Amino acid sequence: MVLFPASAMLFYSIALVLVASRLFHADGPNRRLVAGFAAIGVVLHAAALSQVILTTDGQNFSLTNVISMVNWIIAFSFTVLLFRLKMIVVVPVVYACSVISVALLWLVPPQYIIHFEIHPDILIHVVLSLMAYSALMIAALYAIQLAIIQHRLKSKKLMLSPAMPPLMTVEKQLYHLVIVGVILLSLSLATGFIFLDDMFEDGKGHKAVLSIMAWFTYIAMLAQQYWVGCRIRTAVVYTLTGAAMLSLAYFGARIVKEIILS
Repeated sequence: MVLFPASAMLFYSIALVLVASRLFHADGPNRRLVAGFAAIGVVLHAAALSQVILTTDGQNFSLTNVISMVNWIIAFSFTVLLFRLKMIVVVPVVYACSVISVALLWLVPPQYIIHFEIHPDILIHVVLSLMAYSALMIAALYAIQLAIIQHRLKSKKLMLSPAMPPLMTVEKQLYHLVIVGVILLSLSLATGFIFLDDMFEDGKGHKAVLSIMAWFTYIAMLAQQYWVGCRIRTAVVYTLTGAAMLSLAYFGARIVKEIILS
């Protein structure tokens, strides 16, 4: 039980140190080496998740397990795309969060048993929700990177940081990620309305309302960009506001219920 999470934390930590120690070096981090250690961490993280989620009583979708699963999706995506996308500035944040999320599996193991074999329609909704949240959290990381690059441009420090990608590249990738995330979030909301009879009941109403508000926030961002153009600072605010709403929607009540009141 301890072997997989401890090993995953070790390999994520090595990848984190390799990136952070050479983040602003002239040649940047050794991406091949980083990807190798991170890939081992991702595999071990998946093994740790399978141990805690797939139980004899059903599927354990506790708060810590869901957070760790989201972090696994993000870490997997960044590791696979490490050579293709220019996003090295936020990679240390991704692997640091992965270390913390694996530690949560180990240190805070509450249970929230679900039987997806009985309700496969609910599984569709949950998978879409996790994918939407993960895509939009990656977009939030891109927004943070965009803000960092803009700040360094204004302070004329960009020439000292060859690891930083071009501003326009990150901005374009941000909008692509938001579009993908909005499509997945739309499907998640649609399946919620179709499959969940208690979407606005039993203390779940805030989740639906905040998710819909986040959807409108992202739609407003995309509409503004399409019709009149969106300033970088405005795009960052839109993206981080939507991410904050979704985080409150997905985890707010469960943090209180499973951790604070447990």
